[in-house]
Amino acid sequence: MSERLQVGLIGAGHFGRYHALKLAGATRARLVGLADPNPARAKEVAWEAGCPVKSVEEILAEADAVIIAAPAEYHYEHAARALRAGKHVLVEKPIAATLAQADELIGLAAQAGRVLQVGHLERFSAAHGALSSRMGRPLYIEAVRIAPFKPRGTDVSVILDLMIHDLDLILTLADSEVVSVDAVGAPVASTFDDIANARIRFASGAVATITASRISLKTERKMRIFSQTGYLTVDFSARKLTLVGRGIGVKVPGFPEFGIEQAGWQDHDALSAEHEAFFAACLDGAPVVVDGLAGKHALAAALMVSASIAESRAMAEASGLIPTLSL
Repeated sequence: MSERLQVGLIGAGHFGRYHALKLAGATRARLVGLADPNPARAKEVAWEAGCPVKSVEEILAEADAVIIAAPAEYHYEHAARALRAGKHVLVEKPIAATLAQADELIGLAAQAGRVLQVGHLERFSAAHGALSSRMGRPLYIEAVRIAPFKPRGTDVSVILDLMIHDLDLILTLADSEVVSVDAVGAPVASTFDDIANARIRFASGAVATITASRISLKTERKMRIFSQTGYLTVDFSARKLTLVGRGIGVKVPGFPEFGIEQAGWQDHDALSAEHEAFFAACLDGAPVVVDGLAGKHALAAALMVSASIAESRAMAEASGLIPTLSL
């Protein structure tokens, strides 16, 4: 393999364009070409990134690694094909549509001795670093991620579109197996669930409550974490966190053992950080930050939320609380 990783891009949609532009400026990689079923879109993004439009077959013949930014329903198909061709793969989230498909991709990567990284971008954000460095294992987590409606991303439910980011972060923080999920959700502006709320219990005894919506009037991203040692609240939009705990910061009136510490963080380019981690794994043998197993765990949690929503909807329909959805 050359010193610069030869990378091909499959998918030139909204997020695929971002991948292409970052790859165009990368020092450790060269974008050999991109493929997209929409010729006009492929030509437009390729012109911006300064690379040729190529077929998937040509990319697999020329590249050392492939970034897959196609719609979610094609993630497994493209990733499996690339791994079978002996290519390193960075596939956008979710890793696949089913756990069986995720297992197959993990097996193919191991068999080929190739990197399989999943695009859970939040793992590479400055916010994640600030959060994880200040809080131990939680007892309770509350996460809210809401945004106004946009047609982009409606090829999947809000669980796989937005909630899966917080599911991945919470699985990392809790570091325990999910034992039960109780969730409710509804399609409002698309054919998939656009709003969802889930309560997740872990084997450790920890509990998380997650709310996700893509039909809200405003954008809000917040997380609150309770642990035995303190309380942490994070406003991702304002880039601010507040920690209440023993022996820190400004003393809390009436509670001399406790103090308040406020901090912020400087945003960095999370996508570039994700790319650099992928390049390091491929070229240097560095550990894969978000590997196939992590992608499978996030998918498993998302599927459990979706299954619970379906069960709750069936109960509500049977009771007459809501009308039966027509197919």
